[in-house]
Amino acid sequence: MSPKRLPIAIVHLDESCLGNGQEGPSPGGTAGLIEVRLSSGITRREFFVHAPDTTNNRMALAGAIGVLQLLSAKGNRLRVLIVSDSEYLVRGAREWMPRWVTRGWTRKGGAIENLELWRALASSLTKHETELAWVRGHAAHPKNEYANDLAINAAREQVTSDGVVESGFLEWLAERQTLGKFPGYDPDVAFDRLAAQVELGKPIPLALDERVSEGSSGV
Repeated sequence: MSPKRLPIAIVHLDESCLGNGQEGPSPGGTAGLIEVRLSSGITRREFFVHAPDTTNNRMALAGAIGVLQLLSAKGNRLRVLIVSDSEYLVRGAREWMPRWVTRGWTRKGGAIENLELWRALASSLTKHETELAWVRGHAAHPKNEYANDLAINAAREQVTSDGVVESGFLEWLAERQTLGKFPGYDPDVAFDRLAAQVELGKPIPLALDERVSEGSSGV
């Protein structure tokens, strides 16, 4: 009997930092849209986290750590694909971090920036079968844009969700489609396309293209 395959979760993450490069505190936020297909259909949840003074890079790491911990809160183990527009997070986790680990968490060029967060991410990645992929930010990726809106709101309002909560993505999407954005985009089909790549068990490309162009169905 073949082993039971783990459920697949697709997570779209984004982060925000207000006041980067300016004097004084830089409030930040990170957020994610979590999608899992159950027997009843695709369920969508979300989370968001704030910090009073931070950076984009730290919030990108915090988002990945946070969602992996939240998904394992009840002892669940999943196949997780994290989609983020942070090259720092995605390239770091896929390319840099394995080398740092083999060198005892050191690098040739000096100290590792945000070392404590990278260590926390390495530990969190073991809780699931996790892959990370990058998409270009602010480039008509509906789910990335939604996560971006959540992250900006978390940063501005300095609010954190009570764990994983019901998602407002479908309402957000419907509102924008009435304004002519993302015409014909089907979020379920988009989920299934990515889930099928995970199901194949082959390495996910570092860079994905999930954009929805004018007149495209997004499928």
